[in-house]
Amino acid sequence: MKSKSFSLNLAGKNLTAEFTDLAGQTNGSVLLRYDETAILVTAVMNSEPNTQADYFPLSVEFEEKFYAAGAILGSRFMRREGRPSDEAILSARIVDRTIRPLFDSATRNDVQIVITVLAIGEEDPDVLGIIGTSLALAVSDIPWRGPVGAVRIGRNRKSGEIILNPTYTERAKNLLDFEILACGKNGTVNMIETAADEVSEQDIMSVLEAAVEIHKQLEEWQKNIIAEVGKQKNDKDEEKAPLSITELFNSNFATKLHETIFSNQAGKTHIQKVKKGFLSAAIKGELDTTVASSYFEKQINKMLHHGAIEENLRADGRDFNQVRPLFAKAGGVSPVLHGSGIFYRGETHIFSALTLGGRGAAQLLDTIESHNTKKSFMHHYNFPPFSVGETGRIGGFNRRMIGHGALAEKALAPVIPAQESFPYTIRLVSETMSCNGSSSMGSVCASTLALLDGGVPIKKPVAGIAIGAMIQGDKYKLLTDIQGPEDEFGDMDFKIAGTSEGVTAMQMDIKTDGISLQILREAFEQAREARAQILETIQAEIPSPRATISDRAPQIVSLKINPNQIGLVVGSKGKTVKKIKEETHIEEIDFEDDGTIYLSGLRTNVEAAAHIIESLTKEYEAGESAVASITKITNFGAFAKINEHVEGLIHISEIAPFRVENIRQLLQVGDEVKVVVTKVEDGKIGLSIKEADPDRFSTFAPEQ
Repeated sequence: MKSKSFSLNLAGKNLTAEFTDLAGQTNGSVLLRYDETAILVTAVMNSEPNTQADYFPLSVEFEEKFYAAGAILGSRFMRREGRPSDEAILSARIVDRTIRPLFDSATRNDVQIVITVLAIGEEDPDVLGIIGTSLALAVSDIPWRGPVGAVRIGRNRKSGEIILNPTYTERAKNLLDFEILACGKNGTVNMIETAADEVSEQDIMSVLEAAVEIHKQLEEWQKNIIAEVGKQKNDKDEEKAPLSITELFNSNFATKLHETIFSNQAGKTHIQKVKKGFLSAAIKGELDTTVASSYFEKQINKMLHHGAIEENLRADGRDFNQVRPLFAKAGGVSPVLHGSGIFYRGETHIFSALTLGGRGAAQLLDTIESHNTKKSFMHHYNFPPFSVGETGRIGGFNRRMIGHGALAEKALAPVIPAQESFPYTIRLVSETMSCNGSSSMGSVCASTLALLDGGVPIKKPVAGIAIGAMIQGDKYKLLTDIQGPEDEFGDMDFKIAGTSEGVTAMQMDIKTDGISLQILREAFEQAREARAQILETIQAEIPSPRATISDRAPQIVSLKINPNQIGLVVGSKGKTVKKIKEETHIEEIDFEDDGTIYLSGLRTNVEAAAHIIESLTKEYEAGESAVASITKITNFGAFAKINEHVEGLIHISEIAPFRVENIRQLLQVGDEVKVVVTKVEDGKIGLSIKEADPDRFSTFAPEQ
C-alpha cells in the first residue's frame, strides 16, 4: 500500500490525513482520523456530462456502518444497514451545503462524494466529513474552488468556557448553551448550522470570529498537502452563449424582463412567462434551447443583483427590511386535534398540528451515534407539490423535508418543557400549504401557535425569519424575508430563529465563495427586528399557553414510589400491572428506575389506576388511622385489610381494653372496624382497635 500522512494539532487532539491507493479508482480520496473517529472520503466525477441534467448534479452520501460503533445494530430480523438515518442525512446535507457553492454551477458532469464512517469514538464525524471532503476534492483533478475549514464550537453553560469540537459526552450532558458548526475560507463563512439556548447575537458573532481563525489554520494545512500530493485540476473555460442568443435577448426581451422582474409581483410565475416567450423565439430561430434557457436564467440573476444594489429595487417592491403581511391563528381546525396553528408570511402558508402522547410514544433511536435512546420531542415537515402549484409524487419524504424538519425542531427544543414537569411525548407536523420562500421558518411560527393552542407550557414563543443578500464585488444589499426569485437567485439564505431573548437555531446556505463577518453582523440585526415583529403577531393571537391541554389528549399523572416496590407493582411475569391495565383500561404505565411511575390515558382511567397503585404501594407508619375489613380470625388475633392490597394483624390484646377470651364473640369476617397502625416491621403491620375505638366493645366488658 502506498501511503503518505499529514498531521495537525486541532483543539488539543491529533488530526491525521492519510492518502493511500486504498480507493485507487477515485479522482480523490483521504482517510481522516481524529482521536478514535475515522472516516474514508472519496470524490468521483464522471468523465462525460449528464445531458439530462439542467442543474449541477452533485450528490453527497454519508454512510454509517454499524461496525464503526463496535456493535451489531439494526432490528432483530435485519442486521444489515438499511436506509440512512436522519442523522446521516443531515450530515450529508451539511457537507453538500458547504462544498456546492465552490463548484461552477454550469458543470453538468455528475460528482459524487461518499463519506464512509469506519470507526466512531467521542468525536462527531460530521466535522471530519467536511474537512475530509475538502481534502478529497482539493487533491483531485475535479474543478473546485476549495479548500475550506470546518469547526464546531460550543460554550459551557456554567463557566462560559469556549470548547472546540465538543465530544458527544460534553454535548449529551447539556453542558453547552450553544454550539455552532461553521465552515469557510479566506476569512469568510459559507455554511452555518447552529443550536442555541436563547443566546445573544453578539455572543454568536464572537464565536464566528473565532471559527474564522480556525478555518485559516485548517486552510493553510490543506494548502500544504495540496502542494505535495494534489493533482492538476481539469478546469474548463466558461462557455459563452452564441451571439445569436444574446442578440435575440437584448433586442426583444431584456427590457421586458426587467419590467417583469420589478413589477412588484411575488413569486416567479410572471417571470417564467417571459422565459417561455424567449424560448419560443429561440426555437423559431433554430437556436439551442438548452443554452438559451441557461442564458436567460443568468440574466434574471444579473438583473436582480443590479436592481437591488444599483437601483434599490426588490422584485416584489418591498423595502429591504420589510416583512411581508403576517397572519396567525391558533386552533379552530377541529377538536380532534390536540393543538393547531396556521401562519402566513406573504404567500408562504403553513399549517402545524400538535399531537401529545404518553412516554411510551417516544421514538426509539438505535444508530451508531445513539444506542437505544428515546426521543420525546419531534418535529416533522412536509412539502407537497401543490404548495408551489405543481403536480408530483405524494407521500414519503426526502432529504429537504428531513433537513427543514430538523431545523424547526432545533429552533423549538430550548423552549419545550422538561419531562419532569410535562411528561408527554410531543410530535409536531408542519404542512407547507403554499410556499414562496422560507417555509422552514414559517414552520417554526406555526408550530409555536400549535404548542400554545395545545396548552404546552413552553418557556417563550419562538419565531423565525430568513435574511438574504445580493452581492456584487464589495457592494451588497441585505433582504429581510426573502421570497421566490430572491431565494433562488440571491447569494445568501440565512435562517435565524429565536425568542425575544435570543437565538435558538440558525442555518446559512450561500451561492458565493463566502460571506463576510460584517454582512453576518448586519443580517443578525435585521433578523432580530423582523423576529420581534413576528412574535408580536403570534402573541396578539394567543399571548400564553392555554390553561389546560385538550380533553382528547391523554392525561398523564406521575406517582413516586419506593424503587424497591416496582417489582410489587409489576408482579410476577407482569401479572399485576397487566391486571391494573385490564381493570382500568389505562393506555400506558411507564416505570423509571428512581421509582417514578407515569400513567397515561383518559382522566377517569388514570385516576383509577393511580388509586390502585397508591393503595398497593402505600407504606404505613405507626400512628396512622384507617378503616379495616376483617378477613380471618385465629385464636391469637384477627387479620384485617386496611386497603385492597395491605393486610395487618390485630393481636388479641389490641382488640379491646379488657381481656378477650373469645374473639369470635366480638368480631366476624367482613366486619368493618376503625384501627390504628401500632407498628411496621419487616413489611408486617400491627393494628389496634382499642386505640382507635376503645368503646366499640364496651357492652362486652366484664363487670368490675
